This record gives sequence, C-alpha cells and structure tokens, in this order.
Amino acid sequence: MNAKQIIAKADRGEGLTAEEVAVYQQIVKPVKHVYGKYGTLALKYLEEHNVGKYWAIENLPEYLHGIDRQADELYESMYARLSKDERYKRTGDFMEDYRRQTEIQRLIEEEILSELVYVD
Repeated sequence: MNAKQIIAKADRGEGLTAEEVAVYQQIVKPVKHVYGKYGTLALKYLEEHNVGKYWAIENLPEYLHGIDRQADELYESMYARLSKDERYKRTGDFMEDYRRQTEIQRLIEEEILSELVYVD
C-alpha cells in the first residue's frame, strides 16, 4: 500500500495496521503550535484545573490563539484608557513614572488573567 492510500484510509477513519501507522507517522508530521503568554497560561490552567473543558473544546489551538488575540486587544484598550488617567500620567521623575507604568501593567495583567485566562 502506498503513502497516498494510507493517508486516505486514515482520513476515512478506517483502522490502520501497525506497519501502516509507522508509515503514516513518517509521512504526516505533527503540527507544533506556539502560543503567546496568555494562550500558554490558559492551556496550563485547563490541563491542571479544568480538564473537562480542556477535552470539550473542539479546536484547542484556535481557542488558545483567540485568547492571545483578545489579551492583546484588551491590553491596548486598557493601556490607552489608563494612560489618559491623571493618576498615571508622566511626571518627569523617572522613578515615579516607572512606578506608574508598573502599576498600569499590573492592573492590565490582573484584568487579562481574571477575564480571559482563568475562567471556567
């Protein structure tokens, strides 16, 4: 049986013999998905704390990439909103400006984690 026939047989959901599985694994390499910070955190959370949802998600890579996109959008919108707030405007004092930027990042991180990553 040639490689195309083995792939077609696997796509149809028919059982493969041990030899066919070995050939199939050589031909079809697994896809390695790389996620961003928040997609990776969401994956770990699902694996460790919400296994039912982990198995129920039909397209896990798409879901995790979506978490990363939503986190980026939320970060941008919150940063734009918070940087206009008088409490977080730049003062010219390096240490004070650094403290304010760190506080903005902490608030945004907390919001992203609670709203997107650690949800049941």
